[in-house]
Amino acid sequence: MFMLSMRFGAGARIQEDNGFGRMNRIAARMNRMSAGHRRKRHIVSMTDDTMRAIVITRPGGVEVLEVQRRPVPVPGEREVLVRVRAAGLNRADILQREGRYPAPPGAPADVPGMEFAGEVAVLGRGAARWRAGDRVMGITGGGGYAEQLVAHEDTLVRVPGRLGWEEAAAIPEAFITSHDALRQAEFVGGEHVLIHAVGSGVGLAAVQVVRALGGTGIGTARHGAKLDVAASLGLSHGILVGGDLAVIASEVALATGGRGVGVVLDLLGGAYTAASIPAMAPRGRLTLIGTLAGPRTDLPLGPVLRGRLSIRGTVLRSRSLEEKVAATRAFEREVVPLFESGAVRAVVDSSFPLEEAGAAQERMTSNQTTGKVVLRVGG
Repeated sequence: MFMLSMRFGAGARIQEDNGFGRMNRIAARMNRMSAGHRRKRHIVSMTDDTMRAIVITRPGGVEVLEVQRRPVPVPGEREVLVRVRAAGLNRADILQREGRYPAPPGAPADVPGMEFAGEVAVLGRGAARWRAGDRVMGITGGGGYAEQLVAHEDTLVRVPGRLGWEEAAAIPEAFITSHDALRQAEFVGGEHVLIHAVGSGVGLAAVQVVRALGGTGIGTARHGAKLDVAASLGLSHGILVGGDLAVIASEVALATGGRGVGVVLDLLGGAYTAASIPAMAPRGRLTLIGTLAGPRTDLPLGPVLRGRLSIRGTVLRSRSLEEKVAATRAFEREVVPLFESGAVRAVVDSSFPLEEAGAAQERMTSNQTTGKVVLRVGG
């Protein structure tokens, strides 16, 4: 099979036709394959039906990422082929590149990317929710760093008309994750919510969703500029964290009149999880979303018992299709209308062309970002 690869270099480009012409060829081939006697998943392998994709050639740093030409995938039952216009970056992409977070079964093992925005190009058998040309966004187990991908029709959400591609690609993982974590924590309007790493994509999404649903956001960050951005989006009280995490409980007490927070969204884990316990109100709920600060902590169990506190973990990528669909539908009902009204918005830190995915990942891991880093994929 023909394959072209390119390592990342300054000004490097691959020229090709990005139109919908090859989509028609794929659709025609699907029709030939859908006579009913073929039940296996088919992957297009002809050289004229290829696409650019960022491929992890081996575990390592950004130097292991290459642009390669890969066959355009063919959608299966109730799946659609999406022409990707932009893709959001996530920390899981880094872990996958380093060989520490493999893609779930069914997702491309060597093409990262968990969220995207683009246009529906081809419908698989039985897919009826969308039409060709519809603007959609969604989450996926992998494959977002590519010009096309397949997704189950029920995991997609319509892009509100007011949003551009880069904004849309910055939404799915951050907002579905934060909204789903709040739902798991049984958040109700009027509660205070402590959000660690509030300047991250998920953190800034959580600030806005909490505010829009009637809550009060309190957030932590290591840089004052991140707190300033969060405040502009509705953060009520920012906590600048240095070496002593005890400041978290004292600042929360000040912000809540000594009551503590009803919900903690912990994107960091490690010592932050333990430092959150004395900041929680009786019967408070902590949802652990990430472990950037470390996978272990010395947790004080006495306050957990006395306060009847709840701690639970959450992850989207490895969930079943049914669970992902449920989280997506809840997001569609409760959060997408907030984008349409302007009550919440995507926050894009920066964007890079697809072939500069390595530079984009370096930007994300610099910890200097506020909001999402996005890849521009299609024209």
